[in-house]
Amino acid sequence: MRSFGSYISKYLVSFAAFILILLFLNAVVFGLTFYKIVTEDYGDSSPQSMLEMTAAAATPEQLSDDAVQKLRQNYIWAIYLNADGQCYWSVDLPDDVPESYTIQDVALFSKGYIENYPVFVWNTDDGLLVLGYPTDSYTKLTSNYYSIAALRRLPLFVVGMLGLDVLCLFLAYYFSKRRIIHNTEPIVSAVETLADGKPVSLQIHGELSEIASSVNKASSILNRQNEARANWISGVSHDIRTPLSMIMGYAGRIAESETATNDIRRQAEIVHRQSIEIKELVQDLNLVSQLEYEMQPLHKKLVRLSKMLRTYTANLLNTGIPDIYTIGIETTSDAESAILKCDDRLLSRAINNLVQNSMKHNPNGCHIQLILRSSDREVSIIVADDGVGLSPEKREELAKRPHYMQSTDERLDLRHGLGLILASKIVEAHGGRFEIDNQIETGFRATMSFDLIERT
Repeated sequence: MRSFGSYISKYLVSFAAFILILLFLNAVVFGLTFYKIVTEDYGDSSPQSMLEMTAAAATPEQLSDDAVQKLRQNYIWAIYLNADGQCYWSVDLPDDVPESYTIQDVALFSKGYIENYPVFVWNTDDGLLVLGYPTDSYTKLTSNYYSIAALRRLPLFVVGMLGLDVLCLFLAYYFSKRRIIHNTEPIVSAVETLADGKPVSLQIHGELSEIASSVNKASSILNRQNEARANWISGVSHDIRTPLSMIMGYAGRIAESETATNDIRRQAEIVHRQSIEIKELVQDLNLVSQLEYEMQPLHKKLVRLSKMLRTYTANLLNTGIPDIYTIGIETTSDAESAILKCDDRLLSRAINNLVQNSMKHNPNGCHIQLILRSSDREVSIIVADDGVGLSPEKREELAKRPHYMQSTDERLDLRHGLGLILASKIVEAHGGRFEIDNQIETGFRATMSFDLIERT
């Protein structure tokens, strides 16, 4: 986990550095945007500087030519008033600006404007120097002045920079997220695969290589455990087969012996039937184990499902089933020609397990229906009966309790439902879906759905 912490820390440091760079860029853009305005308002052409320059070049008789030229370059008009408010001289005075003022007029315009022109005043020994700026150049308060151009540009700057910052942060988040997901997705996928009990092999370099190595190590351990479990089950199945065959043989001979009493023959017949059931359970156990760990090869070929169902039903009836059970086949017209690439031996085994399951749970008899349906994209094999069905409690129990592969409890009652599990594993091995649709007292229904290959 140390490498994962370093990996996350690296991205956090990178994100912090990105924010600092973004702040620096904001400052640069601010400087570029307002540099000219600031230099004009507080540099050589600022009102304060222009007042000082003009006052130094002004006399009651005239203003120097250089000062006049400097005023005109900045679109500034000027008027020089004596102590009585009369004009010594003026430069480019607008027509609507008077040339004489009372004391009250001076008191008013010295704080702000003359006819909407922002004005700035400078008191000299000879009188009062007044500089007037264009109407849209400055806004004045009692003790300060601000550039109207700056005030107009400031909201646009704030909104623009805020939007740009948000966009940059989002892009940084988006691309960082994509990269993190890209780097961690193989590990997440591998962990999910491990959770399904399947082996994985990761080839990752860089900061996450240590985590990948740990996942590969866990996969190797899990794979060895799975192989050991599957081999143990296979070995036990093989070892049971010989003594079980002997028991079945002796029980069969005793059941058919004319010298044995009726009770002994009846008991021998029970032993023979139970031995057959044990043999089938062992075979199912071994097959589920092989399917679970993908050790069972699938011999797939193109199979016409309607023909396979009829063949299975005929074979089942020929082996003989109690009269309390009846079996029917229903094939829709569009499913009659459905072709599926599958292992027909395993698929018949799944169907048989579901049929036997219906018989087992309905000792008083039932009608079993084999249904073949097809749509444009998939084909479904349905095994349904009109028996007692499963109670909601039993169905929930079947769904939640682990089967023999997953159970860690020593109680044998946790290790059940092998027939349904085998059918599910066979369907899963063919890339299909297995669903149970049950309503109490109205029977049991299992559906195996597969992607359709073609129609003949």
